[in-house]
Amino acid sequence: MATTRRMLLKTAAGVAAASTLLSRESQAAAPKPGGAPSLRSLSYCMLRSGDALGLGVRQGSRIIDVARAGKLLRVKVPETTDDVIAGRDLAGLEKVLAAPPKDALLDESAAKFGPCLTRPEKIIMLGFNYRKHALETGTPIPKAPVLFNKYNNALSGHGGTVKLPVKVAKKFDYEIELQVIIGKTAREVSEAEALDYVFGYATGNDFSARDLQFRDGKASQFMLGKTTDGFLPIGPYLVGAGQVGDPQKLAVECRVNGEKRQSSNTSDMIFSCAQIISYCSQYFTLRPGDLISTGTPEGVIVGKPEAQQVWLKPGDQIACSVEKLGELRFDLA
Repeated sequence: MATTRRMLLKTAAGVAAASTLLSRESQAAAPKPGGAPSLRSLSYCMLRSGDALGLGVRQGSRIIDVARAGKLLRVKVPETTDDVIAGRDLAGLEKVLAAPPKDALLDESAAKFGPCLTRPEKIIMLGFNYRKHALETGTPIPKAPVLFNKYNNALSGHGGTVKLPVKVAKKFDYEIELQVIIGKTAREVSEAEALDYVFGYATGNDFSARDLQFRDGKASQFMLGKTTDGFLPIGPYLVGAGQVGDPQKLAVECRVNGEKRQSSNTSDMIFSCAQIISYCSQYFTLRPGDLISTGTPEGVIVGKPEAQQVWLKPGDQIACSVEKLGELRFDLA
C-alpha cells in the first residue's frame, strides 16, 4: 500500500502522543534541565489544616505551602505528593519553587502533617527482612521476600494519634521501617536498574496487633493484625531519592516514651530495596505512588521472651527515625 501524506501525519501524531505519555510518566524521576531542581532532589509533605490536606515542599527550616503559593501566584499546582509523582501540574510547581511568596512560607515547627503519601494503588509490606529480627523470632531466613499488604485506611501522619482497637486486641507492637515510594511504572525490571524506579523514601511504622496477627497460628493473620485504621504512620517527609543515595546504608531507630527499643541499619536487610522492587515487578506491575515497606529490624516486643513482653498501651509515645529521612512521632490513644 502506498504511503500517503495523511498516513504520515497520522503516524507522526501517534508517535508524538506516545512520546508525551512516556515523558509524563518518567519526568518525575528524571533530572530537570537548565539548573532547575530535580523532583527527586526535594522533600515533600502533606500539610494538615483542619480536615484538609495540601502539598508542602521543605526549604531549609521552612515549608512552602504549595496550595497557598499557587493561589497567590495564580498558577495551577499539584494538590498532593501523589500528583507530583504522577507528573500533574509540574509547571505551576516549578514557578512556586522558583519564587515562593513569603506569605506561603511556614516554619517547620508550626506545621501540622498528614501522611506524606495519600493514594497509593498498592501498599506492599515485607515480613522478616532483617537477619537479626528473623533470629529473634525464631524464623528461618526466608529464601524469597515475604509479602503481605495493608490498605490506605492504615495511613496516618507525623504528630498524629493512633487509636488502638482495645475492644478486639491487647498486644500492640511497633515496627520501624524504611518506606520506598515508586516513581514510574515497573514491570520485570532487573536488580541493576530497580532503584531508577524509586521516586523517594520515607520513615514509617508497621504498627501491629500481635494477638490478631497470631490468632489462628504462627503469623497466619498478617492482614487482620496490621490493617486497623492508622496502623501505618509515614512521614513527616517523602524525601527524594536524590537526597538519599544508597538505601542500604541507613541507620534506623525506634523509641517508646523516650526509651530506645530498636537500633539497626538497613545493611542488615536480607533482601535489598533493589531486590525487593525487582522481585515484586516479576509478579505484578508497580505503579507510580506504590508504597513498599521494607521490613523491621530486631527489638520488637514480640521478639522478646514472653515474661518480658510489655505491650504498648494508650498514652504511649512512639518516635521513629531513618537516617536522612527525619523523625516520625505519634501517640497512642
